[in-house]
Amino acid sequence: MSFPVLQQYLARLADPATASSSLWLDATGRAHGRFFNCTMTSVFHPIRELGSGAAVACEGLARGISAEDEGLSLWRLLENAASDDESVELDRLCRMLHAINFFRQPDCETLELHLNVHGRLLSAVSSNHGHAFRRILDSLELPLDRILLQLPPTTPQQGWLLGYVADNYRRNGFRFAVHAGSVQEGLALLERVRPDVIRYDARDARDWEGLARLLTAAAGKGARVLFHHAEGAAALSALQGIADLAGVQPLAQGHALDMPRALLPAQPVRAAA
Repeated sequence: MSFPVLQQYLARLADPATASSSLWLDATGRAHGRFFNCTMTSVFHPIRELGSGAAVACEGLARGISAEDEGLSLWRLLENAASDDESVELDRLCRMLHAINFFRQPDCETLELHLNVHGRLLSAVSSNHGHAFRRILDSLELPLDRILLQLPPTTPQQGWLLGYVADNYRRNGFRFAVHAGSVQEGLALLERVRPDVIRYDARDARDWEGLARLLTAAAGKGARVLFHHAEGAAALSALQGIADLAGVQPLAQGHALDMPRALLPAQPVRAAA
């Protein structure tokens, strides 16, 4: 699948005469960005169906690049130094960078792109969350329905804010994920904000029966549960046990399955009939 407007934009980025001072392409065609004199680019962490192992999505992650430290998480470097306005600017730059690096690759055809929303944006953006990013996607003619926004964890006192932000993103046409720290929180979020995905830390997946209820309840509302930080064979075995109890296969992500890479996971080659 090709995106003609994106290809035209990439051609401008590749031309030193028209390239932006904050975005450019390297010799391999990979987009890089600059913020606070830091150079960054994208890596993608695959998200897979637990049962089949098929890649269904990738989470875009920003990584700094320097001679001293390639692969540094840029947010860890800047999140305490940047102001709210600068955090909003960085967050939007990262999402645009990931969208460009994702949709320029042929293997994006059957995948969704999951993008993080930094916690500061919940309160730093006063209204109409998602409008600015949607305008960027529309201008590049990129498919909004293949992008899912991962909202940050919130405290119980921020429940109203999460609902307000989620409603804004939904009004702008985005699907979104929320984080749940317990089965009870996940069930409550299903009812209150109606997410498309519930993210749950696989390292805390000890309540098999409760998590099986969450998988079943999510499936009943057309949502999925994504277990992240699946870091070893024992974690994958536990997740499969939960899936067997529920009769529902969740999504899984972690180093037990994949490492983040610049290239998207290759699509399987289908045998000829």
